[in-house]
Amino acid sequence: MIGKCKAIAHVSTALDYIFREGKLGYRLAFHNLCSREPKTIYEEMKVVSDYNSRCRNKFLRIEIGIAPQDEKKLPVSELMWIAHLFAKRMGLDNHQWVAVTHKDTDNRHIHIIANRISLYGEVYDTTFVSNRAARVAEEISREKGLTIAKEVKAERKHQKTKANPTREQTKQQVQQICYALLDKYKGTGITGHSMFLYELHKNGISIECMKNKQGKVYGLKISYAGQSFKASEIGREFGYRSLQKNFEASQKVETNAPAQEIHNPAEHTDTKNSGYQLVPPSHSYSPQPTKESPQISQIVREVADTAISTADDLVEGLGGMITPAAHSEDYAEAAWQRKLRFQTNKKKRGRRQ
Repeated sequence: MIGKCKAIAHVSTALDYIFREGKLGYRLAFHNLCSREPKTIYEEMKVVSDYNSRCRNKFLRIEIGIAPQDEKKLPVSELMWIAHLFAKRMGLDNHQWVAVTHKDTDNRHIHIIANRISLYGEVYDTTFVSNRAARVAEEISREKGLTIAKEVKAERKHQKTKANPTREQTKQQVQQICYALLDKYKGTGITGHSMFLYELHKNGISIECMKNKQGKVYGLKISYAGQSFKASEIGREFGYRSLQKNFEASQKVETNAPAQEIHNPAEHTDTKNSGYQLVPPSHSYSPQPTKESPQISQIVREVADTAISTADDLVEGLGGMITPAAHSEDYAEAAWQRKLRFQTNKKKRGRRQ
């Protein structure tokens, strides 16, 4: 047995759904309710829920799934008992709720719609409510000797591993190759990332980006020897975002390097530091010594000297006119007079209109 719970706001729609013809199996319980139809049940619940105007999702939708092998053990009376016990252990004694079964699927299941606002105006706490519902369902399953969903999931996973040994063997080979290359190139930046992908391709492993309907990449798919795996199956380090972070680690170290190392790259040409560059040499600019470089530098110096001497002559010719301290008071007075004239003209223009 498995239990799910979620807070909802559209209770009228939920009630219409659980009482819909073709889906409705048995009406199991009506707790703190006088009505038996969805419309009148909604009106009755709304009277209580209106006591609280701040709560948005004022109702609970609970689903209890029954395993196919347990359906023969559970007649209608037992299902009624499970619904009451489940609601009691969820703390819904002072709340309004209704429980029914559905027959529209092969697996029998119970639907419970409850009011979050109690008869005393208290709001039901929904913190980790889904985990609470799963735990209550597991407890009842153990008491009644029913199938536990968590154990079924673990068993299926174990059987799935044994069902296709070829896939598992291929998966182990991919993991060995991927982890070996990741350890080799981890933290080496863009160059390492490119080499990582190149060597994967060289070993026959292809990586494909998975995109949603909007065209955005949400994950990676790894293929090898006719088998396909999600990146998370190979390892957490190979997810779409986590894989990039493994190679970005050394980039942060390089950007925080002292300025002296950045401005003087010629001093660090040892073999230790010459392995990785953030920008490949083909995309970076560094002045290369050529035959024409001395002539160009000489021309630049001459132009700079001419500009400086011209500026000095201009300053000497103007004298004290460019010194603001000499006439600071006159400038301030002239600026004040201009401001007054501007305000006066502005008022005159306004009157003409």
